[in-house]
Amino acid sequence: HAIMKKLLNDPSNAVSEMIEGLVMVCPGLQSLKGQNVIVRRDFLGKEQQDKVALISGGGSGHEPSHAGYIGKGMLTAAVLGDVFASPTSAQVLAAIKHVAGPKGVLLIIKAYTGDRLNFGIAAELARGEGIQVETVIVGDDCALLDNPDRATAGRRGLAGTVLVHKIAGALADTGASLREVADVARRVADGLGTMGVGLSPCIIPAVGKPGFTLGDDEMELGLGIHGEQGRERTTLKHADDVVVDLLSSILNTAPAFKGKDLATLSVILLINNLGCTTAMEMAVIARKALQYLSRDRGMTVVRVYNGYFMTALDMQGASLTLLPYLDGGGDKKDDDILSLLDHHTDAPGWPRTSSAAPYVDQITVDYKGKDSQSSEIFTAAAVPAESRIPSLFKQFLEKGTSALISSADHLTELDSKVGDGDLGISMEKASKSLLSAYPSWDLSTPAQSLHSLALTLQVGLGGTSGPLYTIFFLRFAASLEASLKAGNSYSDAKVWAQAVSAAANGIQEIGGAKVGDCTLLDALLPAVASLSSQLEGGASAEDALAAAANAAEEGARSTIDMIPKKGRASYLGERARGHVDPGAQAVAILFRSLVL
Repeated sequence: HAIMKKLLNDPSNAVSEMIEGLVMVCPGLQSLKGQNVIVRRDFLGKEQQDKVALISGGGSGHEPSHAGYIGKGMLTAAVLGDVFASPTSAQVLAAIKHVAGPKGVLLIIKAYTGDRLNFGIAAELARGEGIQVETVIVGDDCALLDNPDRATAGRRGLAGTVLVHKIAGALADTGASLREVADVARRVADGLGTMGVGLSPCIIPAVGKPGFTLGDDEMELGLGIHGEQGRERTTLKHADDVVVDLLSSILNTAPAFKGKDLATLSVILLINNLGCTTAMEMAVIARKALQYLSRDRGMTVVRVYNGYFMTALDMQGASLTLLPYLDGGGDKKDDDILSLLDHHTDAPGWPRTSSAAPYVDQITVDYKGKDSQSSEIFTAAAVPAESRIPSLFKQFLEKGTSALISSADHLTELDSKVGDGDLGISMEKASKSLLSAYPSWDLSTPAQSLHSLALTLQVGLGGTSGPLYTIFFLRFAASLEASLKAGNSYSDAKVWAQAVSAAANGIQEIGGAKVGDCTLLDALLPAVASLSSQLEGGASAEDALAAAANAAEEGARSTIDMIPKKGRASYLGERARGHVDPGAQAVAILFRSLVL
């Protein structure tokens, strides 16, 4: 198996060193000497006299759960076990005795056997010493509810537990009694439904290898936060399909939703990153979750939270949690739930989010600027009706884009060696946008068409190449226009060569590179120089283009021995030597495609 890569020291000290780091970074936290217990620094004293204390905890490896939720308005203390292992009852008891005041303590316990036993024993012992203790068990997992054979295993406590921390913690902060806080915590816990998906296993530091295996094209639906197997293993699906699967499972099986008229329900949505899912993926998941709930199921989403709430070390995956919000009349009114979610907390792990319902439909705004039109800028006369120039322009455009599209994989491979591996994809995408845009251009006005080409690339070509090619064609167009207005003829190839030369100088100006810096200029400038000198020497346009293509290819080859001075490849220094610069290679491919 692969060697474990983690930025840790001795894995057996990982939890204690993590606690030290957390407490150093967060001034509001302290740890109890000799115990894996973290407490609120400012709770002892008046707060302790006036307010119920909240304690949660469990195995480590789920950060920011649970220590990240310690703070005014959330937890008072958290008890941390070893990675994925319940803390001992002695540690839980130490936390209870340290923070308990006259109003008592609420223990929020995830429904795992070890946590239930150790927190339960500690609660029993604390009560024996005269401390008021209530417990709430959170089992928000929906993965096994529709499988009678496995439902006896009970519902596991997952990321929904964090909503119990937030709502119960805010209520405790208002001075409510232990009974009131415990009642609301249980009501929230009963309403929760969570389903997760895992794309990769996680590695427990002390073990050093994955706890289970998933094939390259597999994912696990409904797995627990320790990698316990879920409802089913399936082939990888698109994000939208996965989101619909997870949410429909919750709505069909969680007691709070099953059989209800969903269109009358409002919900709170929590989207949890299981550890190693990118922010991009999390936003894609959030988009579909909100669309599905509001558009497809007719529900009202009153709050959404997206981020790291309860992770599983380095697992790639996410979980979705729903909590119904009863805004109907009668004694089931939940107005307090929203105000409690919005209640201020300084717990470091709770996201600083908007206290407002998400927008699902009104998410764009019309652009107020005015698009620049090439026809308003370029007024030089059109080419004569009998001119070959429009058909040549079309031919060049089609041949150049076709060559870049067919070379996309080659350019991507070159770019992955010295850059970020996106050049081929970017060039292919830009080429396709040009092919769909140019039929609307008036090719009998070449300067105007070149300007339109520049504006198309400005939108369609990303990365570093985008601005460089955009400035090239902007300068090309402007120089050609100026030359024509000065009385020169379209049919003079030297007029075009001068315009190309001005365009290449534009790239030098904006990019700050020169020949020898291992960039596209190492192919472009020799090609432009060759074009001009060939035409000056009396060569035909066809021969001059062929010579320019040779010069571009030779220039691209010369970059193999260069150390890059500009662009992404410059970060590699010596390591980039021995590879053709992908930008120069793209220029060479373009020039070769234009040979008549």
